[in-house]
Amino acid sequence: MSYKETINLPDTDFPMRANLSEREVDFQKLWREKEIYEKAVENREGNESFILHDGPPYANGDIHIGHALNKILKDFVTRFATLRGYYSPYVPGWDTHGLPIEHQVTSEMSDQERADLSISELREKCTNYALKYVDRQREQFKRLGVWGEWENPYLTLNKEYEVKQIEVFGEMAKKDLFYRGKKPVHWCPHCETALAEAEVEYGEDRAPSIFVKFPMIDEVEVGGVKLSNEDSYIVIWTTTPWTIPSNMAIALHPDYPYVVVEAEGEKLVMAKELVDSVMSQSDIEDYEIISEEFSGKELENKKAQHPIVDRESLLILGEHVTLEQGSGCVHTAPGHGHDDFVVGQEYDLDVYAPMDNKGHFTEEAGEFAGKHYDEANIMVTDKLKEKNLLMNLDFIDHQYPHCWRCKGNLIFRATDQWFASIDAIKEEALQAIADVEWYPAWGEERMSNMISERSDWCISRQKKWGVPIPIFYCDECGEAIINDDTLDSVKAIFAEEGSAAWYEKDAADLLPAGYSCPHCDSNNFSKEEDIMDVWFDSGSSHKAVLETRDNLSWPAQVYLEGTDQYRGWFNSSLLTAVATEGRAPYNEVITNGFTVDKKGNKMSKSQGNVVSPHKVIDQYGADILRLWVASSDFKNDIKVSDNILKQNSEAYRRIRNTYRFILGNISDFDSDENYVEYEDRRELDRWIMIRLQDLIKKVTSAFENYEYHRVYHDVHNFCTVEMSSLYMDITKDRLYTDGTDSLSRRSAQSTLYDIMMGLVVILAPVLPHTSEEVWQFLPEQMKAEESVFLTDWPEIKESFYDQELIDKWDQLLALRKDVSKALELARADKKIGNSLEAMVELKAANEEQQELLGAEIDQLADLFIVSQAELNDQLTAENSHQGEESSVLVRVSEAKGEKCDRCWKYDETVGEIEEHEDICQRCADVIEAEK
Repeated sequence: MSYKETINLPDTDFPMRANLSEREVDFQKLWREKEIYEKAVENREGNESFILHDGPPYANGDIHIGHALNKILKDFVTRFATLRGYYSPYVPGWDTHGLPIEHQVTSEMSDQERADLSISELREKCTNYALKYVDRQREQFKRLGVWGEWENPYLTLNKEYEVKQIEVFGEMAKKDLFYRGKKPVHWCPHCETALAEAEVEYGEDRAPSIFVKFPMIDEVEVGGVKLSNEDSYIVIWTTTPWTIPSNMAIALHPDYPYVVVEAEGEKLVMAKELVDSVMSQSDIEDYEIISEEFSGKELENKKAQHPIVDRESLLILGEHVTLEQGSGCVHTAPGHGHDDFVVGQEYDLDVYAPMDNKGHFTEEAGEFAGKHYDEANIMVTDKLKEKNLLMNLDFIDHQYPHCWRCKGNLIFRATDQWFASIDAIKEEALQAIADVEWYPAWGEERMSNMISERSDWCISRQKKWGVPIPIFYCDECGEAIINDDTLDSVKAIFAEEGSAAWYEKDAADLLPAGYSCPHCDSNNFSKEEDIMDVWFDSGSSHKAVLETRDNLSWPAQVYLEGTDQYRGWFNSSLLTAVATEGRAPYNEVITNGFTVDKKGNKMSKSQGNVVSPHKVIDQYGADILRLWVASSDFKNDIKVSDNILKQNSEAYRRIRNTYRFILGNISDFDSDENYVEYEDRRELDRWIMIRLQDLIKKVTSAFENYEYHRVYHDVHNFCTVEMSSLYMDITKDRLYTDGTDSLSRRSAQSTLYDIMMGLVVILAPVLPHTSEEVWQFLPEQMKAEESVFLTDWPEIKESFYDQELIDKWDQLLALRKDVSKALELARADKKIGNSLEAMVELKAANEEQQELLGAEIDQLADLFIVSQAELNDQLTAENSHQGEESSVLVRVSEAKGEKCDRCWKYDETVGEIEEHEDICQRCADVIEAEK
């Protein structure tokens, strides 16, 4: 007879090949049609909230691999929180204002077309452009398997959002945190706007490097040497010759030692430590220090002659002066540098920056009028040469600020801007930072340092695509006006018409009826032309989103963004929250690193090393991309390449094979009728159930601490080592060949069922499509819910723990390793082929092991997957293999008896049973019992 029909072979339609790129779309359709996200969130209503607030990506272009990384991480957080029982809705958002969109909309226009474009037309084009990319990115994020309120996201261009932003601005204004001033800021001459630090990129740039002599005016004696206007000079160094016309002073450090150097008949003042460097770079070999050391304080408030312009340069003191390079005497132009401006305030220096928005000098600059600053570099050095005041001209490569959008060089330029005072709230902000949990922990110090080093925040931008700064000016007295009356009027109009009304209405129409200036009673007003920094837009989202949606709450539990957001969204959100609420808008901040190629290089189109998430999904599927995210220590920079994705595909295959094995072997299992309680199961089944509890503990902890690489490694190890190499391998025999309804088989099936119901849930946040696929393949009586995402996180069964059992099986599995090694050697020596062709003989290393082997002798053959296992006290080190794990002696020989056609074990009873000559006694008993 054919014995195949008597074997309980695995039976499942769960495919071995995942075809994720095709099948995932089906599961996303199922979630959409059955409203699984909505039901999952609704099921948790009334529970403790866990709100992740989405940092809005910019609506400009398709998503890249960095976007995918960040959104998938957020999905891990919210899916896990929901399964754990928290109320955790996810509201995605988009940043839709600002320079990148305005730049993109106008970049292909001619100068005339841009000039002819009305503000209304520009804003309409920007709106359409932003909404187009919101729609595109929305579909791309959804394809990643990210769930949330995709049809009801927040957009910074929505009227409701803008009104709340005005409200945040108003609350800060009431605390007198805003002021208008002329200070140097990063300025893009191409985009014609100020930029925030978060909008600045740094890259290598070639720049002129010059040493310049400023003639002394005042006569003074220092270090025993008399300086006069005939032959004495202060030597400065700069890499921006074009700022020399704006020089107002020279800064020296109050404590560094300075000296006078004689060279070529001239007396030159510079820091003692830098003398040799300056002279070497200037190709001057014949020089001598002719003075004693003196401090910069001895020259304070003395005067030098500007080398080009008919103006004096004041000698001042500054702690910002360093000895890293240059001469120790720092050229100071308060209109073109932050440190220059700060020190200039102490000496009441003019904030002089005669330059227009495009980087051309104005008429105020005299002979430089109309010249671009690049041209001025050449003009300045030529004039210095003419006057014999240029000691040296060279060129250096250094890190220089560039515009994040046009990539052009930036300049520091003093312009009239609106600023928010950071100094006024700095102590509160630093305390708020200390109250937040940071992942990684270094985030706290990084954020604290950033806030400590900021004194103000330039919030004005010279653009039109954004939320206008809601300030009016009295045409009569010139005062800036912002108060409850004006703000309430603006908010009411914006609520109806949006911020476009600012540009479409006159100032009088935006103010309350009959409003007059509180300073002079005038009725004539004009409006602020600048818009708010887009970081103020997105930085107001904690108010505009968390406070306005019924299903959200303030503050958020967690913010999760890239490391660049310490100077961006984390920063602006913190400042607006501290200013309005006195605390951070988040309880926890998680940071992800950047995506890099396999060599660790930053990804860029020019290098051709960009990995597209769309191509990854088309080739592998979103779950492989998600597994890559989980496998990475995302708090550092993360490598991605085709080889890395292939490795993750292989790991995925092992996990999928585990699912397929379980589904195939529980196909005839009824969890209501056939379930065997834990205490009645075989020891091996109980052991693997303890290991399952360990896995759930570790994975739960890893999710709670945002350590998803631990989830990946723990689950992967469980599937490949404890399941595939141990439990599944050992239990195959009783699953296939024991009686269909035998206790031994039902015990194994009950265990596989429990493992499945735990594994499919704990992997659901990482592999949502595969987890849903597995869930849909489960028999209906096994699942109480229509989706895996409507279930609960598995509970840990502490009652399962049995230390005696754990210790015993640790020893047995150590023995198994040693036996497996002996079998491997025997196979290599051609003594056996399949392990079932083998018999193993064992000799214990000690009394404890002897007792264990004796007690477990009946199950050792199944444990080792051999046909027979026996004890033999005659074994020696010379005629057997010495185990490394357990020190047991093992000898492998051919199994006794013939091969059973049903179970494939070798047994001496094969051929002795009259009705079943080709099978062993055990198999014959099973067949007879099931007739």
